[in-house]
Amino acid sequence: MTDISKSRFLLASLHIEAILRETSIARRGRRLKAVKNGVGLAGAYVATLERIMVQGGEKAKLAMATLTWICHAERPLEVDELRHALAVEIGSTDFESENAPSIGAVLDCCQGLITVDQEASTVRLIHYTVQEFLCTHPDLFSRPHSVIAETCLTYLNSQQIKSLPSHALPDYQIVPFLKYASRYWGAHAKRELSDSSRVLALELLGNYEDHISALSLSKQLLPPRYVGGIGASPHFSALHCVSFFGIIELVTALMNASGSQINQRDCGGNTPLLWASRNGNDGVVKLLLDVKDIDPNMPDNHGTTPLSWGAENGHELVVKLLLAREDVEPDRHDSRGDTPLAWAAEEGHEGVVKLLLSREDVDPNLPDENNRTPLGCAAMKGHEGVAKQLLSRKDIDPNRPDKDNRTPLCSAAVEGHEGVVKLLLERDDVDPNHQAKHDRTPLASASIKGYEGVVKLLLGRKDADPNRPDEDDRTPLACAVARGHEGVVKLLLERDDTDPNRPNEMNRTPLGTAASWGHDGVVKLLLDRKGVDPNRSDKGALTPLGCAAFWGHKGVAKLLLARDDVDPNYPDKYDQTPLGWAASKGYEGVVSQLLRRADVDPNRPGRDGRTPLECAVMNGHEGVIKLLQARMSMESVDAQPLHQL
Repeated sequence: MTDISKSRFLLASLHIEAILRETSIARRGRRLKAVKNGVGLAGAYVATLERIMVQGGEKAKLAMATLTWICHAERPLEVDELRHALAVEIGSTDFESENAPSIGAVLDCCQGLITVDQEASTVRLIHYTVQEFLCTHPDLFSRPHSVIAETCLTYLNSQQIKSLPSHALPDYQIVPFLKYASRYWGAHAKRELSDSSRVLALELLGNYEDHISALSLSKQLLPPRYVGGIGASPHFSALHCVSFFGIIELVTALMNASGSQINQRDCGGNTPLLWASRNGNDGVVKLLLDVKDIDPNMPDNHGTTPLSWGAENGHELVVKLLLAREDVEPDRHDSRGDTPLAWAAEEGHEGVVKLLLSREDVDPNLPDENNRTPLGCAAMKGHEGVAKQLLSRKDIDPNRPDKDNRTPLCSAAVEGHEGVVKLLLERDDVDPNHQAKHDRTPLASASIKGYEGVVKLLLGRKDADPNRPDEDDRTPLACAVARGHEGVVKLLLERDDTDPNRPNEMNRTPLGTAASWGHDGVVKLLLDRKGVDPNRSDKGALTPLGCAAFWGHKGVAKLLLARDDVDPNYPDKYDQTPLGWAASKGYEGVVSQLLRRADVDPNRPGRDGRTPLECAVMNGHEGVIKLLQARMSMESVDAQPLHQL
């Protein structure tokens, strides 16, 4: 039975049991009707909780503790993590792993409300509706986050954990609860800081750099390349820890104590201010900025400053606090050349962008290592609000290209961001024909991707050139045709100045390209356009009909042959006709279409001297042979016996 089936079975059992407990047929009928109407789940869960509480003693206590963890943990707990969490006796100086209950006992006392996800090896509720029910009844759990924080801190302060070496992580299978307790005790304490958890936290923080949880937390937060040399690098200090979690009371306590180094960097180069800014802990940021010796610009190992971290993550209050300081450098680049404004623009944080642009010393055109400006970043990601703010600046350069020679308009067009394209095209000084990488214009890029809305906007500019070719000599029309984007082709052909016959580097026209790919709808659109040459051949002397025959596109062949001005016998550079190619390759549908034309020559040989019939015989295409013989028979042409061919 699958997990889903088990969940449904358990839910059904809960409903049935709740119904059977009713004392009369009428009440059972009402309960059954409520279940059918989808409102009986709450009743079933209430009944299950009643059964849990009726167990009494340790079983009821274990069940409610389990539900507290599963409902309020920051992430799903693995089986052994939960077992060891349940074994902790809050306030005890020792941790006894033998006290950990078996998973069978945990499942049993929870009366079917939880299950083990075998694939993820985690313990979870049997159905999302259980979570919804429990969350709407917060009175079921007393101080859940305080309890969890106290549990985590008691565990970390136990003699068994404090005795572990601080320079190397132990096997988490031996101490499975260490990882969660180290990473999330502060998250729970921040939500609900009790007197007990405050005392326990200060006990842990008193010798934090020499505690294994400092290494465990830093390894979970930082890339391995930084933590690998932790023995030779500054440790993750207590102030780093509480600044990361954003617990103001604990930050204040540590700052008031002697020995806290306000600008100390951890092995990733992060100061306490960097961690607070990164996580949006504005209260902690304010506390730290009030310290006389604080350096508000000290970067991490990537050159990222507190302002950049706050800007990247959209923490407006943090950014506002930092910008209020005269010594903050608002345009400082990180290792990849991004400024705080570039980060905010790329992530679409409009409020942060507004704050940064309010500073007169912020340059809105500073490029990153890819030579992309903040406007280019916003355009690439489609952030209209940010783009609008940047374009309102008189000193903005709307055409500055990046290292791929893409202007903001090119970037927006290639990604299909209509709103940004519209904003940019409203400016007369924006060049709609700028050629980026591969010499593609914004119109060509949008045509390749099939972005009809963007193409329509670009074509609305009279100065947009619909015929400007790229490095492969392909026009926007040729690009759209090759991909079969009928909507884009239609829009381009509606422009009177679009050349429908301009060939590419192979001298193949858009019609020839569409015929080669078998795009019937595109072929029809092109044939309906006045001035289209249906017989223009490419470098191989293949006409559009020749292309359709060579690749076996019956629908295209039919459309072309419906035109009286299409030459069905035009030979390519090998003197092979469309019929010769279709017969040689065995395309019966194309051969059939060609033979319906009275002016098709069924006997015209190629350069090798073979007729279409001989080509079909050599390749064993019996269906084509029959079609050709039938045509010859109709014309009273004496065909050679097949054994002589």
